[in-house]
Amino acid sequence: MSTNGRRDETEPDRVFALQEEVHQLKEAVTSHAVVDQAIGMMVALGRITPDQGWAVLKEVSQHTNIKLRNVAELVLIWGRTGDMPAEVRAELEDALDRHGPTQIPGSPPE
Repeated sequence: MSTNGRRDETEPDRVFALQEEVHQLKEAVTSHAVVDQAIGMMVALGRITPDQGWAVLKEVSQHTNIKLRNVAELVLIWGRTGDMPAEVRAELEDALDRHGPTQIPGSPPE
């Protein structure tokens, strides 16, 4: 028993818990990379800031009831193949219209 009165974790339990934690951290890193790449596409295509790109993805996620990471994956697939579900594409276009385009430094006003 430990000093707090509870039984200590067995070694296999501790190993399993650590393996689960490592798995979750790997998934988080992958998810973060996917979202960052999708934000980059929003910045380039929509002429918006990274913060606005994040807001666009978040809004599309909320309006379509699709997890943000999955929206980001759809954006990356769209970038590679040109294919995107019509509902997601419509929400993406609406969100980009609301947030951009921002003025490109040095360009004449539109």
